[in-house]
Amino acid sequence: MNTTTDDLADLAFWTQPSQVRLAAFARLRELPEPRFFAERRVPLLRSGTGFHALVRHADVVEASRRPTIFSSEPSVSSPQPPGWVRHVFGEAMVDMDDPRHARLRRIVARAFTPRMLAKAEEDLRRTATEIVDDVLARRPRDFVAAVAARLPITVICDMMGIPGDLRSEVHRHVDTSTEYSGVRSDVLRALRMGVRNASALMSLQRLVIRLGRRRRDEPSDDLISALVHANVDGERLTARELGSFFTLLLVAGNETTRNAIAHGLHLLSVHPGQRELLLSDYDRLIPTAVEEIVRHATPIMQFRRTVTEDCDLNGHAFRRGDRVALLYVSANRDGSVFTDPDAFDITRSPNPHVGFGGPGPHFCLGAHLARREITVIFRELFTRLPGIRAVGEPEQPPSNFDNGVRRLRFDF
Repeated sequence: MNTTTDDLADLAFWTQPSQVRLAAFARLRELPEPRFFAERRVPLLRSGTGFHALVRHADVVEASRRPTIFSSEPSVSSPQPPGWVRHVFGEAMVDMDDPRHARLRRIVARAFTPRMLAKAEEDLRRTATEIVDDVLARRPRDFVAAVAARLPITVICDMMGIPGDLRSEVHRHVDTSTEYSGVRSDVLRALRMGVRNASALMSLQRLVIRLGRRRRDEPSDDLISALVHANVDGERLTARELGSFFTLLLVAGNETTRNAIAHGLHLLSVHPGQRELLLSDYDRLIPTAVEEIVRHATPIMQFRRTVTEDCDLNGHAFRRGDRVALLYVSANRDGSVFTDPDAFDITRSPNPHVGFGGPGPHFCLGAHLARREITVIFRELFTRLPGIRAVGEPEQPPSNFDNGVRRLRFDF
């Protein structure tokens, strides 16, 4: 009996194997216009009447370039959370439009001074070396826990200046905050997980707000100090804005990079020819290899937008108030843009993927750091552990948002 579904709003869709979902996206791209999917409501946690799925590369790119019409407010989450969430946690930068979004982005960008970026690069190289030292000493079997999850969160904590005695607490809260993926068939379980998620995020915000107050009086050479003292046209981050930015950085910056690294090892393991090619000229090929890993894996699979006025998008009519889903995971396999889109080709060029989001003001602020993290960790791994490889398939939690990897067995 055929139990597959093409309904992107059905929880069962996101529990299907990746190849089944990709085939569904291919069918949706063949339709004459974006398909509408109705959503059910989960009490207290999420609401929404449904969304139009933008599955073609051209539609995702064009909507991204028109942020005043395809708005990030009130939320880019999938499905849209209820209003009480923003009242409790404040608004994340990804859920804002200009001029508020531009203001926060200017303040944050001003904090990333050349000196801080140089220190971040130094910390990244040191952390990568320490991680491989530990792998050699302990010979762990889970690549995610030993390498992929450890690198980005350590780099972020170094950048932010999180004291060593607080890092285990940060790690614990980050893991908890990402447990709820939006794909739960049991309502009580969804409520329980949602409460744990919210509690972890609140704890992270309180932690960084306390540190921010301390850094105002006793500044240090870290990002928290730079953010609380950054002055752009007389404006600084409020304590709540600092807390929201920190949780965004930890959850988005950590989760996406760790998944890209884990998917990268798996892809290079199941495509030995591509791995051999990469190692034949690492410095020349790693830039295009990183872009191909991000395209092929698409760590963030979708974001939502709300239509602010009646409009036309590439011949498709939308009405004010419509919700659309930017399906990056589908756009990155669009055969009208990518030759042999399901192939993993580290020499692919050009590679106009949307794995870091589409063009426009919401292009990923941490894209450069993510690229550097992937580049540095794979150089360290392949130099010191030349036989490293994934063993078996990655263990993935069901999610309609991030293409996560919970565990990945490896050997070397």
